[in-house]
Amino acid sequence: MINLNTIYFRSPRIVARKTGDEYVLVPVSDNIADMSSVYTLNVTGAFIWDSLDGIKNVRDIIAEVEGEFMVDGKTALEDVLSFFHELREYLIIAE
Repeated sequence: MINLNTIYFRSPRIVARKTGDEYVLVPVSDNIADMSSVYTLNVTGAFIWDSLDGIKNVRDIIAEVEGEFMVDGKTALEDVLSFFHELREYLIIAE
C-alpha cells in the first residue's frame, strides 16, 4: 500500500534518457546496462518521473498530475498510485 505522505526518489540503479516528451529507463548494475529490461515512460509517466525530486510526496504529485493533465482527482489518484506500484515493483523508485 502506498502512503500518500511518502516521498519517493529515483533509484540510483536507473539511467534515464529523455527522448522528446518520453523517457527511456535502463537498469544498470556494476556499470553494465541491462538492455533486456528497458522501460519507456509516456508523457504522463515522464511528468511524474520529473516530479520525483525527493521533496514532493505522493499527494503533491497527484495534485500536479491533476492540474497538468486536467483530470479529476479520482483519476489522478488511481493513475499515479498504479504507476508508483509498478515503479516500486521493478525497483525503479525507492523511499
